[in-house]
Amino acid sequence: MKIDRKQQIIAFVKQKNEVSAKEIVDLLGITESAVFRHLKTLIENDELAKTGTPPRVFYFINPKKILPQLPTLPDAQKSVIEFNFFMVTPQGNMLSGINAFGQWCADRNLDPIKTASEYMAIWEKYHAYKKDGLIDGKEKFKSAFAEIYLDDIYYLDFYALERFGKTKLGWLLLYAKQTQNKKMMEQIGTLAKPIINDLIQTKNIDAVGFIPATVKRKIQFQKELERILHLPLPKINLVKARNAVAVPQKSLAKLEDRVVNARATIFVDDDRQHKNILLIDDAVGSGATLNETAKKIKDKKLCAGKIIGLALTGSFKGFDVISEI
Repeated sequence: MKIDRKQQIIAFVKQKNEVSAKEIVDLLGITESAVFRHLKTLIENDELAKTGTPPRVFYFINPKKILPQLPTLPDAQKSVIEFNFFMVTPQGNMLSGINAFGQWCADRNLDPIKTASEYMAIWEKYHAYKKDGLIDGKEKFKSAFAEIYLDDIYYLDFYALERFGKTKLGWLLLYAKQTQNKKMMEQIGTLAKPIINDLIQTKNIDAVGFIPATVKRKIQFQKELERILHLPLPKINLVKARNAVAVPQKSLAKLEDRVVNARATIFVDDDRQHKNILLIDDAVGSGATLNETAKKIKDKKLCAGKIIGLALTGSFKGFDVISEI
């Protein structure tokens, strides 16, 4: 009788929780190349997943195969959850939609039917702030700053929702930056691009500026976003000056300190005048950097029309410090 090597591997992984290719070779007594062929097929079929980089790679049962089964939800709830719910597990696996929601409820021993109704109520509360895919943050700026230099400010989404934690964009932005994950950056760009293109048309934008990062990383998120969006507009040259110690905005708790930091480190190295300018940032905590950048553009008389600010995510409760990213 022919031995089913793939089922042997799956049974072994279930027994050990996670295994290396060498352990499988030792178990089956077949060549390393044969083991890797089986592993490749099992991963392609979503039976197994792997983590690590050679030579330290470990294989485990794909979380998709052990997700809790959800009872049938009403179509309206299912549709909203499928499109919006997202999470990253402690093991580093990305789950989305109904699968993510089921895992989230199981982790907290919550009744998914009752919790789905509660999620819908909170989602509707937050979604009410959206119009044409954008959240208007102008009123929050008015309550925080003595003078606003942005003519309009929008977010694509809130960074987090009460009780349920980070939104899909919040999760993607956090881990795209922290893990330098280009695939997640591409996902963000795919979500953001159509909305940004609509905003450019609606507001007659004729130039764009990307707020530069303070923290040096091998892959800078804003540079990748600029590449992914590939906007056919002149780019305002914005520069982030670094002193002996680079002080990220996220490390400053006071709004006043954030204003001082932005004023002393962000500069506009450009002399071209435009009518309407769009400034893009990844996340709005205080909004100080966007506001001070707009001020410097206006001080140099580079904008004859309006300056529009856009953040991928923003805080719901005014200007909470988003310290993670």
